[in-house]
Amino acid sequence: MRHGVSILLFVTLVWGTTFPLLKSAAGSLSGVEISALRFIVATACMAPFLLKASRQAWKDGTLLGLLALVSYVAQAYGLQHISSNRSAFLTSLNVLMVPLLGVLAGARLAWEVVLAAAVACLGIGLMSWEGGGNVAGDTATVVCALAYALYVIALSRCSHRHDARHLAATQIAVMAIAGTAWLLVSGSADGALQTLANRATPHASTLLYLGAVATAGMLFLQAVGQRQVSADKAALIYAMEPVFAALFGWLWLDEQLGWRGALGGALVIGAIVLSEWRAANRAAA
Repeated sequence: MRHGVSILLFVTLVWGTTFPLLKSAAGSLSGVEISALRFIVATACMAPFLLKASRQAWKDGTLLGLLALVSYVAQAYGLQHISSNRSAFLTSLNVLMVPLLGVLAGARLAWEVVLAAAVACLGIGLMSWEGGGNVAGDTATVVCALAYALYVIALSRCSHRHDARHLAATQIAVMAIAGTAWLLVSGSADGALQTLANRATPHASTLLYLGAVATAGMLFLQAVGQRQVSADKAALIYAMEPVFAALFGWLWLDEQLGWRGALGGALVIGAIVLSEWRAANRAAA
């Protein structure tokens, strides 16, 4: 269990670095363009594992890939309208959505998980207070959080059935195919394809990092980590993402975090500690 938690915390740290990078790239590229290009890079990295994937891995990978695609594109679109801090905080509402969706599906929750999720959401709320709102950006980012909550639940249910490399490769390939199709349709309609290369070139290193490290590498590690961690516990760990995002947003974009944001971040960290403390007590009993 602890090994899985450590893996997911590292994944969350890397994700935190993507928010300021996405915010910078969103000034020149649309959410669909960023997503399609990063998925193409990620697919190239995972190509050796595609041929060995089973039919069931492709089936589960298709579901996961489509859910992840909606989440990534909605997040990137939202970042065109709101700060990276606010985006990270709203995205992390999935920490509450995952256990609620689990209850609707008939799952039972431990009281400490419910309490930790409530504390984390209070912290996220305080942190999101720091950024200015925008209806389009906020709505898109909430859609991102819902799609990601469904992704976390689906991944927990199917990760045990597959080699993590095959499951990551298939979902990335689906994301690349669907994202490219989306890009071609939308780009043809507004003529954006003609200028895509010129607009993407200044962000080449960012797109390579997003594709190879933040997508291919982290989806693989996420599949490994969630074999050992339940969906609701994983969602709680992912609540650390806005804390890391706030740190990197401050370091790279000079985005400021006031006392409400700092208090909110402390509450999110406290929720993680609370969850782990209760788990340690049960293991020692």
